[in-house]
Amino acid sequence: MKLRCLLIDDEPPALKVLVKYISSLNDMEIVGQCRNAIEALGVLRHKTVDVIFLDIKMPRIIGTEFLKNLSHPPKVIFVTAYREYAIDGFELDAVDYLVKPVSFERFFKSITKLNRMMGREVSSAAVSEAPDPAAFIYLKVDRDMKKVFVNEIEYVESWKDYVKIYLTGGRHFLVKRAISVIENILSDHKFIRVHRSYIVSLSKISGYNALAVQIGPCEIPIGRLYKQSVMERLQSAKL
Repeated sequence: MKLRCLLIDDEPPALKVLVKYISSLNDMEIVGQCRNAIEALGVLRHKTVDVIFLDIKMPRIIGTEFLKNLSHPPKVIFVTAYREYAIDGFELDAVDYLVKPVSFERFFKSITKLNRMMGREVSSAAVSEAPDPAAFIYLKVDRDMKKVFVNEIEYVESWKDYVKIYLTGGRHFLVKRAISVIENILSDHKFIRVHRSYIVSLSKISGYNALAVQIGPCEIPIGRLYKQSVMERLQSAKL
């Protein structure tokens, strides 16, 4: 039986990302999408829900208060832009706490954890998580839209209002975008945020330690806030 999911978030782009991720898994279905807690109560009255993907900072009723007022809540995965609510989330027995923008890899880890808690088999993806050699994105460089093959990207570094994209062969260029925007663009591919200023390609990592990952001759620092998730991902991954 498929896991029945209810999505609650007042930001349409965040809902769109969750819909995309859930739709890529064979054993999950969406039974409702809500912009606030009031709408969600109506869905819960009429439909069976196995897991709620719940934002915290929403109009009228915040996610944590909404959850506290449910007499028999389903499993909950918080999805929010605010790390400081993590303790509150886990005190409410949340399955996991995802910080926006959420990569597919981090989302998939939460679903794996959820399935294990419920005694289910691990989710299978409808499409492979491995990078497609033919996959590409367009990025604006100066006045032109530049076609960039994803498997050529080694890592991304934040430079104030820009990001520097480092490619194989020592090439690089600047793009006027926030690193969070680039993280979202690359979320369908095998990339991981390791630091507030760095995103790296998992397939390009040649080694790592507690402080940094190595990509060729470069050492990319692992940020304190990212360390746990990075270590878990690297130790469980087949790079």
